[in-house]
Amino acid sequence: MADPAAVDSDNNLTDTFVPRHIGPSDADLREMLAVVGCTSLDELMDQTVPESIRLRRALDLGPSRSEREAQDELRVIAGRNRVLRSMIGMGYYDTITPPVIQRNILENPGWYTQYTPYQAEISQGRLEALLNFQTMVADLTALPVANASLLDEATAAAEAMYMCRALSRDEAQRTVFFVADDCHPQTINVVRTRAAPLGIEVIVGRVESLLRGQGADRLATMFGVLLQYPTTDGRIENYENFIERVHKAGVRAVVATDLLACTLIRPPGEFGADIAVGSAQRFGVPMGFGGPHAAFMSCRDEYMRLMPGRIIGVSRDAHGRPACRLAIQTREQHIRREKATSNICTAQVLLAIMASMYAVWHGPRGLRRIARRVHGLTRALAEAIRGEGRFKVVHSDFFDTIVIDRGDARAGTTIEGLRQAGYNARWISEGRFAISLDETTTPDDLQRIIVSMGHDEREWDFVEMAQKARVPTAFERQSRFLTHPVFNSYHSEHEMLRYIKRLENRDLSLAHSMIPLGSCTMKLNAAAEMLPITWPEFAGIHPFAPADQTQGYAVLFEQLRRWLAEITGLPAVSLQPNAGSQGEYAGLLAIRAYHESRGQKQRDVCLIPTSAHGTNPASATIAGYRVVPVACDSKGNIDPADLRAKAREHGEGLGAIMVTYPSTHGVFEESIGELCRIVHDHGGQVYMDGANMNAQVGLCRPGDIGADVCHLNLHKTFCIPHGGGGPGMGPIAVAAHLAEFLPGDPLANVAQPPSAVSEPHESSAASSASSLRVDGAQFPPTSTKRETARPSAKSAELAYRRDLPHINSEGRPVFVTFCTANRWVLPEEVRQRVLDHCLHDHGSKIHVHGAVVMPDHVHLVFTALKDSQGDTYGLAEIMNGIKGASSHTVNKLLRRRGAVWQPESFDRVLRSDESVYEKVEYICMNPVRKGLVEREDAYPWLWREWKEGKSASGMKAVVRGETQPGAAVPVPHSTQPGAAVPHLTQPGAAVLHSTQPGAAVPHVGAVSAAMFGSASILPISWMYIAMMGAEGLKRASQAAILNANYMAQRLMKHFAVLYTGTQRRVAHEFIVDCRPFEKSAGVRVEDIAKRLMDYGFHAPTMSFPVPGTLMIEPTESESRAELDRFCDALIAIREEIRAIEEGRADRNDNPLKHAPHTAEAVSSDEWPHRYSRAAAAFPLPWVRERKFWPAVGRIDNVYGDRHLVCTCEGMEAYGR
Repeated sequence: MADPAAVDSDNNLTDTFVPRHIGPSDADLREMLAVVGCTSLDELMDQTVPESIRLRRALDLGPSRSEREAQDELRVIAGRNRVLRSMIGMGYYDTITPPVIQRNILENPGWYTQYTPYQAEISQGRLEALLNFQTMVADLTALPVANASLLDEATAAAEAMYMCRALSRDEAQRTVFFVADDCHPQTINVVRTRAAPLGIEVIVGRVESLLRGQGADRLATMFGVLLQYPTTDGRIENYENFIERVHKAGVRAVVATDLLACTLIRPPGEFGADIAVGSAQRFGVPMGFGGPHAAFMSCRDEYMRLMPGRIIGVSRDAHGRPACRLAIQTREQHIRREKATSNICTAQVLLAIMASMYAVWHGPRGLRRIARRVHGLTRALAEAIRGEGRFKVVHSDFFDTIVIDRGDARAGTTIEGLRQAGYNARWISEGRFAISLDETTTPDDLQRIIVSMGHDEREWDFVEMAQKARVPTAFERQSRFLTHPVFNSYHSEHEMLRYIKRLENRDLSLAHSMIPLGSCTMKLNAAAEMLPITWPEFAGIHPFAPADQTQGYAVLFEQLRRWLAEITGLPAVSLQPNAGSQGEYAGLLAIRAYHESRGQKQRDVCLIPTSAHGTNPASATIAGYRVVPVACDSKGNIDPADLRAKAREHGEGLGAIMVTYPSTHGVFEESIGELCRIVHDHGGQVYMDGANMNAQVGLCRPGDIGADVCHLNLHKTFCIPHGGGGPGMGPIAVAAHLAEFLPGDPLANVAQPPSAVSEPHESSAASSASSLRVDGAQFPPTSTKRETARPSAKSAELAYRRDLPHINSEGRPVFVTFCTANRWVLPEEVRQRVLDHCLHDHGSKIHVHGAVVMPDHVHLVFTALKDSQGDTYGLAEIMNGIKGASSHTVNKLLRRRGAVWQPESFDRVLRSDESVYEKVEYICMNPVRKGLVEREDAYPWLWREWKEGKSASGMKAVVRGETQPGAAVPVPHSTQPGAAVPHLTQPGAAVLHSTQPGAAVPHVGAVSAAMFGSASILPISWMYIAMMGAEGLKRASQAAILNANYMAQRLMKHFAVLYTGTQRRVAHEFIVDCRPFEKSAGVRVEDIAKRLMDYGFHAPTMSFPVPGTLMIEPTESESRAELDRFCDALIAIREEIRAIEEGRADRNDNPLKHAPHTAEAVSSDEWPHRYSRAAAAFPLPWVRERKFWPAVGRIDNVYGDRHLVCTCEGMEAYGR
């Protein structure tokens, strides 16, 4: 008889993901456990994770899906997005990603699995591509130096504001930053957010007003101005005289610009701009509902050392050859910490590389051709609209955007007509709208647009009209750009493919070997996780597209936030921060706003352990905190005595503590609970840095430990690839009392168009019968078309029969169902408020028997009561009150406009007590039937007046209307401040600003340009969690901890492992001490890092958190064979050091001091070293078959900083 286990195994799906993700096999795990001295993973966890914080139940995430199942489910979700041609503009444009770039960079693990190029010798390809990006930006903006990308345009503008302030010689007097009111609205809001904690006053106004009257008087108080060029409504303005005037007043000028426009119009540097910022998105990077995209910054030479982000510079290697590297790193946050002017570490490298390759592919002529075509078609459209004579084109000088004035208050009607034809336009006001064109626009599009706007259907020769268009001479660019050979050589696909491949071959990635960087979690980025990011349903959506076009994203966000809330034990989640640094910043702003809401604005001290990541003190500083360091003890733990003393010292001023858990020393600190209590006892909040969350998932939860805030690096724990230094995502999870202080809407305070009332569905049965099942919830299919024709006589009759006023309930209970408009999904953060409105009149106008708020509809069972005159309240009045009040609340909280509910409701009079009881039981079990929860009492947005199982006779008095107004009634779920909130009540309450309507609560603005940050990469983390499931995620954490302990056990015979827990266990990473070797052999930690390159490995994290050490993090994805290879390499290096110590090798001429060794050096005719070529290049037998050759020898960083070159200086210098 066959073994049952074997049969079960044979019946499993072949694309089960968990064993594919976790590197060691079951047999390997058993042998590795034996090496560390444990019999099971559970035993190892008991010895590693403190008992006091262990999670003793499974995460409520559901079972794992196979790769195919997860993709099928995600396909259904993606199908709920509607991809229209978005002509909204505002800094986001449709674009054509050249297939040669999509296939060979975006979809290539050789490019997307690399880490930040700290080890430049094995990162030369990426560094050259980033140097191309800097050259591209510098040339197009006509400013001499650019950085290697920032997070988004709005963030770049805020960083430029900081930079201007730092450049100001009289910071105390100059505290005002002026922003032109025709900048993109999301930029204005992010700048305001960034300014507030630092006491910077932001004035938003018309540019011309600044040079006269009170505006001119305020110039003396200003340190910078921000202009948009072209403006958000498309105008091209001449700012030369304006900038000259502000310069005379000692004010610096920042210009947010468009790179494609700069190929035709005068660039900012030519009319006096000090700093230029913007987005490179339209250079081949999809809109992706907001990101990720590479922002840029360029500036004058003299401002370079205050520029945020990475800067790539050219130096030379040990052989005198040019080589790229990260330049002037001493200005960055990981070195300057609280003195840094920015908390940005890495940004959007992968997207910057795509944008730079777009410029390489098209070259200057190709870019100008694209720009001329876009501008020409825009001119042609404007000419056609003027020719029709009905509407007015407002501006005469523009690049790709025109504003159209209807002459009446019906812009919304025209926008809706365009939408029906498949085009999204931007609503400006009741009488105006805007259309932005891009490289995908065709003459046929313009023909359809003209007709959709209500003009006569006639043929326009848009091609000829476009060819005649010219940029006005006053604005035309005369200077050359992108003259370097790299932008003029690779325009055939073969040549471009080979160039991309040559650069890729110079970079070490996870495709070659493990990258064991401590605190960086370089785990597998599975192909199944990566596939959805290029689906048009995710990639082709504008971030400001109407909500009814983004319902798939709404489902994705809801599920992801729910999962992250459960994983962290913190109920509210914001997906807006588009980097870990931004997550830190957003979390600290939430804490700050919370204290201010309680009248404790003085709480501005942030305690930070001396071992913290450099972003922590930098983030705290720009969030307006005073940083106070807390000492660590000899075991690497936070010193409780020092923490207690600092908390007591700062008392009423204590705002927060920032802790990383497990600690940056790689240990689960036993005292973490006590540390949280100390801070809470002194009125502070606990911020937990989620950098090391990979050791927590499924084993413990920040919220249970005592954290109030935790940011999550989705690019670490949840498998978004590092991309060579970005993209990343840093969502934050917060406790219930902080939910209302999460980041706000980037379009807050921006006028929105009135929404048309949705047409009623013909019947409820038809709607539900055609629904699809997604993650246990029912949703309508994408193919459902909105009814636009007039209703038939039959549908009119049905509508009348559903109209509530005709019902004569005679005081009987009524069962009512009403659905959301277009069946959009209610975000979880507003469902409790909808339930509150359903229960608001309980005991006065109605007596509620049961209520359930489902994702896209509401069930109510109630009896209408009598007023003081003895008349029964009308059902229409009751429902209008509930729907009207809840619509107002939902739109206010979500910062949206438009219909929340369908105008009709579905109703039924219940004629017997038993039917009331049965209907309440039915609706209360609905969440269980739909698969949303396993038990009724686990669903938080449900209310019933009696417990399950109560006899119907027990509520007959209520059914008969014997409950009078004012009688005592059960109290629904509390929503008062401080009330206990179930762990799934508000995951993702990302835009709440007040606890009560009208309450004065400190506003927390947007921290990113788009509401959901880099939304298009969130499917990666969704896929990872869906395919791993609760058990798989826990297994991943266990495997990560085992892999680290296995390596530590192997290496501790050769190196000192610095820190361990009480039972001599490390967490998911550990530190080996290399400091003794400098004295014993003259070998520094850098020598070891460079020598690892000769073995084919990227070095672990160097000199953090302890100088002279290596911090090693293997992750769960590495196989035992790979772990052993790395251990063997380090052990072999230790033997090379021993040879120096024992005099068998020279202290100055040895493989470590001259590492890394290039193929050119090893094959040279001359070999001046005392060790062999084989020892240099092939130190272990397996290296020969897996050899990765460093592209250059050791780079001279000091020379590079003294002779700074940050743009392409001629590729002949690279030996080509």
